[in-house]
This record gives sequence, structure tokens and C-alpha cells, in this order.
Amino acid sequence: MHTFRLWAPLPKTVEVSLAGQKSVPMTRVAGGWWTVTSAAEPGCEYGFILDGGPPLPDPRSQFQPHGIHGLSQLVDHNRFHWTDKGWQAPPLSSAIIYELHIGTFTPAGRFLSAIEKLDHLVKLGVTHVELMPVTEFSGHHNWGYDGVDLFAPHHAYGSSNDLKKLVDACHARGLAVILDVVYNHLGPTGNYLARYAPYFTTRYAPTWGAAINYDGAGSDEVRRFFCDNALMWLRDYHFDGLRLDAVHAIFDSSAVHFLEQLKCEVERLETELGRHFVLIPESDLNDPRLLRSREQGGYQLDAQWSDDFHHALHSVLTGERNGYYSDFGGLSDLAGALRHAFVYAGKYSPHRQRVHGRSTEGLSGHRFLGYLQNHDQIGNRAKGERSARLMSLGRLKIGAALVLMSPFVPMIFQGEEWGASTPFIFFTDHQEPELAGAVRAGRCQEFAAFGWKPEEVPDPQARETFDRSKLAWGEISQAPHAEILEWYQKLIRLRHAEPDLTDGCMGDVQIRFDEQKHWLTLKRGAIRLACNLSAQPQAVPLIAEQGTETSDRTVHLPPDCVCIFKHGIQVA
Repeated sequence: MHTFRLWAPLPKTVEVSLAGQKSVPMTRVAGGWWTVTSAAEPGCEYGFILDGGPPLPDPRSQFQPHGIHGLSQLVDHNRFHWTDKGWQAPPLSSAIIYELHIGTFTPAGRFLSAIEKLDHLVKLGVTHVELMPVTEFSGHHNWGYDGVDLFAPHHAYGSSNDLKKLVDACHARGLAVILDVVYNHLGPTGNYLARYAPYFTTRYAPTWGAAINYDGAGSDEVRRFFCDNALMWLRDYHFDGLRLDAVHAIFDSSAVHFLEQLKCEVERLETELGRHFVLIPESDLNDPRLLRSREQGGYQLDAQWSDDFHHALHSVLTGERNGYYSDFGGLSDLAGALRHAFVYAGKYSPHRQRVHGRSTEGLSGHRFLGYLQNHDQIGNRAKGERSARLMSLGRLKIGAALVLMSPFVPMIFQGEEWGASTPFIFFTDHQEPELAGAVRAGRCQEFAAFGWKPEEVPDPQARETFDRSKLAWGEISQAPHAEILEWYQKLIRLRHAEPDLTDGCMGDVQIRFDEQKHWLTLKRGAIRLACNLSAQPQAVPLIAEQGTETSDRTVHLPPDCVCIFKHGIQVA
């Protein structure tokens, strides 16, 4: 027997339709809820009939075996046998995060096939695996940010048990797992929530579809829906944390913001289970209130992505100045990012044509993720080119060194560690021709301002676009990929071995640079880094070691070269 519960204040009648059986009327109870107990077991497929219409998926569906428009399937989470008793995730302060997309990480593109590559991550020195969104979305392949059944793992990746096996296998190897979740919008097709209840609002005009109703009439249950979703991933799937997509697109004027509520509820789950969890938002607001304590008026989230550091690093290494990169480009910007995380912390942004951001004073570098690449910064390019295609081998090594020697929590995107030649292109698989055409047109229009011709923009709906984005693991032992992999392994070993590199104190980062000669040196404790970004060989002065009275040592570097020293001895 199973008791079905549904929040649906909008319809006048609700029935539960069980596959192969006669539908059963549900009883309305207080608060817009409906309930009924029926002879249904795990594995049973069902849907809800609203006011005599066709069966619709459960808003809290645990699995959609036939996709976004099909019936839902009951799942009993208690039936899975976990082997990770006593597991605790490593702290973020010592983390190396590896972002991956299930569909392109392996040829098979499934939860179980990802397990086959976990030993590679362990050997690399990764501590945390971050999965791009895995909830049910339209079609077979997608980045995952168009999810509509937020409680259901995508059926093309495998079953709910397959996802649990992946998390369990990660824990068995000492790898924590973070899940990317999207609480700012839902996908454009298969989104039936509005037929059930006031999940959306027209008071705001977000970039992606209708805004979620976090602060209007009926919003208590809407907030409950998303909080319960987060708690489910942590409790029932044993994830160690959540990455919160684009929280600047979460509109909430409540006295207690949704993000603050979410953090408080996750803290209560920590106490209940005796496990540590992290919440890592993405935001383009440069607002440290996301991270500051509740006593300081903040939301007390654990860390956030640092796009300013990425933009400053990328623009220095590639010379690109288009779009948002127009706000960056100088070594002074890169130095500012290394010292303060935000380059724009209350100063005028020419790209935005306004003052942007707020100071991070008092916050540790552990509260920010630093990266040379991520899914957005690669996939939002028209052709999805990785850094390995945009810069020389020497500059690629410089970028990796600055990320892994930074005071931030380093993050690597899948394949970055060997300079993967495969792109990561934006891809979708919408089944509706009109929607597919709109996505194609929108993609071309998006890049017209950057000078891309429509015929040069890969069709996001083409199967080839998805297939081209899959990693080619066979190149890992070939030149120059093997050399790049060895460099990443060396840098990660050094970071793990040297406490000076993981202390997170941005105020102790010492940097010198010369904009004209194009060199930069960095010192963190006993570790000193020197890089020559010039096209000519030149002498670069290392910052003097603490406690010495000698003048700065000079190191002669070829073009596009980086060296790392400890107590005068070259270590990388």
C-alpha cells in the first residue's frame, strides 16, 4: 500500500491513475493538499488526473522512465544498500573539485559508466566530484539546466539506484560528490507545475522562462518544494553538497530569503544525520552577503564560484576583450582577483555601465572557487572551444599553475587536466519542432554580436553536436596531452603537500607584475611562482623570501613559461 499526497490547490478534482488500473479519486484536505491510499508498490507507474484531463507526471516524481511527458514511477529509497557508513566529506579548504557532465564524460554517458573513470580522478588528486544537473529534462541529451522533474534522475543516464551506486562508488574511493541543482527556473517543455499550484509568478521578468514564486501568495509550499528537493538529494542520494545555479535569478523579497531558509534546513539535516554538507551558489552579483554569517545579515552559504578570477585570468592568457571580458585584460585585474576574489567590488564596470559588486574583506579564499575553465565559460562560446584550443601550451600551464597556487578552492572541468581536444558545445534534444527551431535561432542571434556567422554556430539540436562534446579518453597518453596531465598531477601534489597553498588567506598573497614587460610573480609562504607572459625571453624577479636580507632573485624564463620554487629550489 502507498499513500499518495499532492499539493494542488488549483484543480477542483484530482484522481491518481495507476498503470493498467482504474483511476482512484483523491480527497482534498487542508492547505490545498490531496491524499489517497492505494495498492501501489515501488516500481508502479502512475500519474495525476486534474479536472478530468490526461494523466500528468507527479511534481515530486522520483523517476520518469518514459521521459518528461510520461507516467511517474514509485521509488523506495530505503531499499538501496549503501556501503558508505561513517563517510565524511573532506573539507572544502583542502578540496580539488572536478566538474563533469554525465552524458559526455564517458562514451556510454551513464551513471554506471562514470564509475569506470573514478580511479583516474583519484590518481589525479581530486577530492570532490561535481555533477552538472542530472534531473529529468527534454529528450536524450542536454546540459541539464532545462530540468522539469526536479526529484527524478534523468532516465537516459540510468535509474535512481544507478545514481546511488555512482555516489557510493565515489565515497568508497574517498571522493565527495556535489550535485548541481537549478532553483531559478524550469525547462520550457514538460513543465506542468503551473497546472497544479501557483509555482510561478509574473511579478518578475527573468531571463529564462517564468520566475518561481518564492515570495507571493502560496509561496510557503513552493519554498517547501525546493527545500525538500535539496534535502532529498543530500539524505536519500548521499550527496555531500549542492551547487546552486545562478542564484541571482532567484527573486525573493521575503524577510527570510529562500537561500537563508535552505541553509538553515540543511544545517538541521547535518545535525540529524551527523554529516557535513556544503552549499555553493553561482552568482554574478559579486555580493559577499551570500557567504557572510546570518549575524552579519548574510545567508551563510559555504563558498561561491568566482567568475572575476576566471575572467581576469582568461583575458590575460588569451587577449580576448569582447563581451564581459572587456572589463578585464590587465595584470592588475588578475592581481586584484588573487588578492580579493572580486575585481569589481564597488567600482565602475564599463561592460555593465554601472558600479558593480561589494568588498570581500574578512572572507577567506576558501569561500571562493577558482578555475581556468568550467561548463559555462567553454560551452557559452559559439564553438565550445576549450582553453587548450585558445592558447599555447605554455600559457595553458601558466593558467593551471595560477589556479592551483591561488588562495581559492581549485575547480577543474572534465578533460581540462589533459588539455582535451574535444569541445564542449551547447546541445539540446527538444522533441517539439517549434521549440527546437527557436533554440537554433536564439543560439545564432546570441553570437551575432560577437561576429559569428550563423553557419559557423553548431546546431544545438544536432546529435553530432552532442557526440563531438564527448571526451576522447584515448588521447590521454598522446602528446601533448600526456605532458599536460603530468603538469596537473604535479601541481595538485604540490598543493596537497604544502600548507602554504591551502591556508586561504588572501591578505597574505604577495604579487608583483609589470604590465609593459608582461611578467607576474606570486608568493604564498615558502612557495614562489614566476611567469613570463611575454613573447620574448626575459629575467623575472622572484619576490624575496621572508626573513632574508638579500635582494630579489632573478630567474630567466623563456616566452610563455612558468616556474615554481620553494626555498630557492625549483619544484615545478
